[in-house]
Amino acid sequence: MKIKGLRWYIITLIAIATVINYIDRSAINILWPYIHEDFGIDAADSKNALAAITTFFMIAYAIGQTATGKMMDAIGTRLGMTISILGWSLSIALHAFARSIMSFSIFRLFLGFFEAGNWPGATKSNAEWFPPRERAIAQGIFGAGASLGSVISAPIIVLLYLAFGWKATFVLIGFLGIIWLIPWLYFNRNVPEKHPFITEEEKQHIVQVQDNIVSPTVEKLHWKALLKIKNTWGIILSRFFIDPVWWLFVTWLPTFLKEQFHFDIKQIGAFAWVPYLFAALGSLSGGYYSSYRIRKNLPAVEARKEAVTIGAVIMIISLIIILLRLDSLQESPVFAMCLIGMTLFGFQFLINNIQTLPSDYFNGKNVGTVSGMGGTAAVLGTLITTWAVPIITQTSYISFFALAAALVPLSWISIKYIYSKK
Repeated sequence: MKIKGLRWYIITLIAIATVINYIDRSAINILWPYIHEDFGIDAADSKNALAAITTFFMIAYAIGQTATGKMMDAIGTRLGMTISILGWSLSIALHAFARSIMSFSIFRLFLGFFEAGNWPGATKSNAEWFPPRERAIAQGIFGAGASLGSVISAPIIVLLYLAFGWKATFVLIGFLGIIWLIPWLYFNRNVPEKHPFITEEEKQHIVQVQDNIVSPTVEKLHWKALLKIKNTWGIILSRFFIDPVWWLFVTWLPTFLKEQFHFDIKQIGAFAWVPYLFAALGSLSGGYYSSYRIRKNLPAVEARKEAVTIGAVIMIISLIIILLRLDSLQESPVFAMCLIGMTLFGFQFLINNIQTLPSDYFNGKNVGTVSGMGGTAAVLGTLITTWAVPIITQTSYISFFALAAALVPLSWISIKYIYSKK
């Protein structure tokens, strides 16, 4: 049996895995403002408690990015993604059995480690299955899964919570990943050169123009060698500065809506998805833009950098408007959601192009490792901002948005100027 367009089946499954990834990780952020009292934590300490729980997740996520990146390079994306999603599905289901902040934190630790594998796995899979001119589109589809997961997670989690309670909610969403494994293992049986379902035409389309096929003559570099290359540092630093902006909203948006607009959980479900719809559009737009520029004969790396610049400008403009009008936005929650949405649109427009750079700069034996290193740096930056938020938002959220606005140009500088000319 031959399947036409098999690579699009593969990237669609990875996008669905990313949707599940974000449903699972978002559950506690959405529920926490309304369940913290079950653990004996009052409102005054709830943000500090959420920061502590998130820290366990992010530390494991940082370790997992690099560890699973190496795993993807060692055993391949088919088995590597299987291990990752099986691990995080079991971990999220275990949240139902948490009895204290400590047990919650331990389960978040396991969740963070296994969820990290989704990103280096997706980047490596795209390098295997797509030629350079299509990679940004593939990365955009995968990135849209993160945004779509955030779009649907709020209403799904709120509905499950209202119908079954928070414990059953964690168990039910844990089943999603287990179900995903069935089509993944069926369709993704091998790399393109050896896949039994791929047509000869598609194989030639991928392999003949593929500049990233793993060859026994290409050296697999260790971390020390990779860290001597400027391109590695450009990716690491750009992720260190820009990813915390996304996580500021993923982690704290429900708390922001409750404190700034006094939303109840039904209103959270009604409004919190809006910015992520913008983000999904940004993900697809950013991928399409750089791919369009490559088709116009612009070098792939330069096309990615153009897209990063556009996304950064959109983010900064949106964040500045929020800063100037933060107080008046309390009367216009829809407008506030649209401005936050444009910020996330810009983020997704640029991030998929940054995440594609490892496959542009490095050969297939090193793509997963470099991608994982960038992911680890992203988490380290996010840990710093996670602990800063309870301090800087005690009286106002002005510093929250100012912090986000300051990080954007630092990431842009890293991509624009830290790279190897050779």
